[in-house]
Amino acid sequence: MSPVVLMLIGLVIFALGFFVYSKYLAKRVYKLDENFQTPAHELNDGVDYVPTNKFILWGHHFTSVAGAAPIVGPAIAVIWGWLPALLWVTLGTVFFAGMHDMGALWASVRNKGRSIGALSGRYIGKRGANLFLVVIFLLLLMVIAAFAVVIKNLLIGTPSAVIPTWGAIIVALLVGVAVYRMKWPLVPITIVGVVTLYGLIILGDMFPVVLPEQTLGMSPGTFWIVALFVYGAIASLLPVWVLLQPRDYINGVQLFVGLILLYGAVLVGAIFSDVKHNVVAPMINDAVPAGTPSLVPLLFVTIACGAISGFHGMVSSGTSSKQLDKETDARFVGYFGAVGEGLLSLGTILAVVAGFRTVAEWENVYSEFGAGGVQAFVDGGGMLMQDGIGLPASLSATVLATMAVLFAATTMDTGMRLLRFVVQEIGEAAKIKIGKVPATLVVVIVGLGLTFSQGLDGSGGLRIWPLFGTTNQLMAALTLSILAVMLIRKRSSPWPALIPLVFVFVMSFWAAIEQLSTFADPNNPDWLLFAIDLVIIVVSIWVIIEAVLAMRRAALEPPEPVDADASLTAVRETV
Repeated sequence: MSPVVLMLIGLVIFALGFFVYSKYLAKRVYKLDENFQTPAHELNDGVDYVPTNKFILWGHHFTSVAGAAPIVGPAIAVIWGWLPALLWVTLGTVFFAGMHDMGALWASVRNKGRSIGALSGRYIGKRGANLFLVVIFLLLLMVIAAFAVVIKNLLIGTPSAVIPTWGAIIVALLVGVAVYRMKWPLVPITIVGVVTLYGLIILGDMFPVVLPEQTLGMSPGTFWIVALFVYGAIASLLPVWVLLQPRDYINGVQLFVGLILLYGAVLVGAIFSDVKHNVVAPMINDAVPAGTPSLVPLLFVTIACGAISGFHGMVSSGTSSKQLDKETDARFVGYFGAVGEGLLSLGTILAVVAGFRTVAEWENVYSEFGAGGVQAFVDGGGMLMQDGIGLPASLSATVLATMAVLFAATTMDTGMRLLRFVVQEIGEAAKIKIGKVPATLVVVIVGLGLTFSQGLDGSGGLRIWPLFGTTNQLMAALTLSILAVMLIRKRSSPWPALIPLVFVFVMSFWAAIEQLSTFADPNNPDWLLFAIDLVIIVVSIWVIIEAVLAMRRAALEPPEPVDADASLTAVRETV
């Protein structure tokens, strides 16, 4: 089968989702109001609350939520066959991720830009909110620690990505000044910025950077991890317009160009290239390697970002909601942001099921569960681009590796900003006021502590990563529960939230229970992960019970006026 068939199926489903289903959600379910005063205007402080062009904000949102997960998840999950991965990515994006991301953005905008953790206090209850913060803290800690290790490995494994990775920061700073201080038009700035980034990619391919054995007394791996945390800390403290917005926007456009190159290579290669690529992976793999877990429920937590992800709700309510210019922009920023991630996951599937020339090559890579990942995406996608559009193999690998690094880096710095918010919220719950700098120092210390907990190679950063999938999906279910309560109170249809809520909670809870038994294996126990998994399970049950009770109360109460949020006296978060 030609990969073009899979590509067209995915693109059609995504198009129907954005042009049909997202309009239904915007008009009939969330009832987005162009005249509603968003927190970006009401609380404009020039730092975190800044009214932002929807295209720039989409770039921030898309690159922040994407990270490496929509590459890693599908690139691992195809071990069960390409059909389950394709169905979950496409249908999950349209009916789960899009409504979840747009809903979290809407919910936060209607509540002074408050985070999902803070919203749980209003709509579920104080006990649920405090427990919610536990899940959020663990999830964000996993993200920043693991992504630091992923980026470090990519910078060492693909040294040609070093120059474009760090050069992108300088480009972003210049773009920020040009847009917000010089007031130059966005289109020419975008063109110049993207051309410059691709120029840096070509430069990086010509001059790969390999660090010496010792840099400032540290090994290359240790140096890159420390440098990433220092960068993330600085980026999380700067006003969003200085670095966060322009970096994410220009990266988003550049990364979309990269996806166009990948999709174009598939199409052009199928029509004009002498080397024809076919889907070599099985549709349903009946001969998975020994030790591979069952398709159900593990598929639905292995592919999180790219189908539905709780982390998206934290970005939507943590940073994006504070920058939304008009409430109606939530459809483009939130729903299309999810579609953008779905497109990345679909591109990953194409790369890892059709980027190998023979079944034997594919089976050699997927010899065990967990194999594949980012490297399979880079290698397979590079082969498609080389054979399809004639891009040299080394340059193709640099383009895709830089895409992966920039996605992961933007997610890491956004994650650090969000974790800083969470530390401050925890302080508020304990009646302790924590400033931005002390909160950021806490994030850096805890993050580096976890990352280096098993050695200076950073292996500790992946110590609790096996829990990411289930924790992330349980977080998505908890976010959907808040949306359901809000919709019930406004007498809007809650079913677009309730159906994904039930499905995601059942699958992720099932996966968490299976993992619990694995961690307690008497032959190879892991009591730390067992304890954390048990805490997450108990907290999730508790919060869901609180949410169900809140839904019952909401159904019995008088309907809340559509414009009730405009008169809320909610106190602005200290951020």
